[in-house]
Amino acid sequence: ISTKVKNLATRARDGKLSPEEYQGGSFCISNLGMFGINEFSAVINPPQAAILAVGGGVKKIVVNTPYVEDAEEQELPSVKSVMSARLSADRRVVDEATVALFLSALKCYLNKPELLLL
Repeated sequence: ISTKVKNLATRARDGKLSPEEYQGGSFCISNLGMFGINEFSAVINPPQAAILAVGGGVKKIVVNTPYVEDAEEQELPSVKSVMSARLSADRRVVDEATVALFLSALKCYLNKPELLLL
């Protein structure tokens, strides 16, 4: 699989893929994070059902727990890398509830990648 993916990636960069090799999918991922784009919305390519737009990681100050009044100590905010991901979906193919479940599962696995080993 790795050899085939490398071959396809090389030929895609060189513009040498035939239309049969990139048409007819149902889901696509567009990653512009490697080009310094932090956030964007991707456009669905028919006949695909959805496309996930992945932006680059940006360091942000994050509050890990909500403020609790009358608590002796509050957890301090910290600096973390935050990545954006937006899903564009064709409502004729997939409904909003399914999209929400997918994004929820994606967030869970990205935050705890060790779950992918189970």
